[in-house]
Amino acid sequence: MKLDRIVWAAFAGLCMVAAAAAHEHEDINAANNPLTPKITINFHNFYIPEFIDVPQDKHANQFLLRGLIPSDVFGLPQLIRFTLPIATSPQASGGYVTGIGDLTLIDLFMLPKIGDVTLAAGPVLVLPTATADELGSGKWQAGAAGVIVAPQSWGLLGGLVTYQASFAGSDLRDGVNLLTVQPIVNINLDQGFYLRSTATWNFNMEAGTSYIPVGFGIGKVFQLENGITMNAFIEPQYTIWHDGPGAPRWQIFAGLNFQFPIGK
Repeated sequence: MKLDRIVWAAFAGLCMVAAAAAHEHEDINAANNPLTPKITINFHNFYIPEFIDVPQDKHANQFLLRGLIPSDVFGLPQLIRFTLPIATSPQASGGYVTGIGDLTLIDLFMLPKIGDVTLAAGPVLVLPTATADELGSGKWQAGAAGVIVAPQSWGLLGGLVTYQASFAGSDLRDGVNLLTVQPIVNINLDQGFYLRSTATWNFNMEAGTSYIPVGFGIGKVFQLENGITMNAFIEPQYTIWHDGPGAPRWQIFAGLNFQFPIGK
């Protein structure tokens, strides 16, 4: 009789541990899911210490203030995203310039789910808000974005695709015809830690310069008070293919994300 109670107690304990682990993995996935419907503020930074086919002493930095606001305008669930860069870039004449880059707005409409797979798509608008030529395109741009996310028991799979082309702006600047693809692969670990690979592939079809980086990094998710989630990470990224000069040879992507439950 005692042996039976011991066995059942051990089994119940294992079930509780498994349930706690599953809940922790769900929290990590939600913190990294670009389609989680929570008010989100991201502080992201790209440091580029070296470019391909550019003098070795040139470097750049781009700080990105990003946000996401869930909305239900006209009864259509959607996620409004914005990205405002504050960048330091080398100048052709020598030296560096620091200022604001072009503002990007994306309105993602949530599509019907396919099992556990979440889909969203919507328009992209880029405003030429850059304070210097080196920090932006000088063009108004429009396009479309699509996101797919498939949570797994071990982590997260997904992807973000955007396409944008210029339609107005300075006649002295080159046009824009840009496709970006961002694969998302996360592997969850214990105690809120996870491994990540989220480098964005860039295909600039107007300028003829494209590159594909691959990243590998680590992050940790923290559950704060009042349902707030904090997510800190660092991910070095190395360019494995490029076409044309000016691509980062390698870069360091780091960030701090905060998710706030709606109504908090």
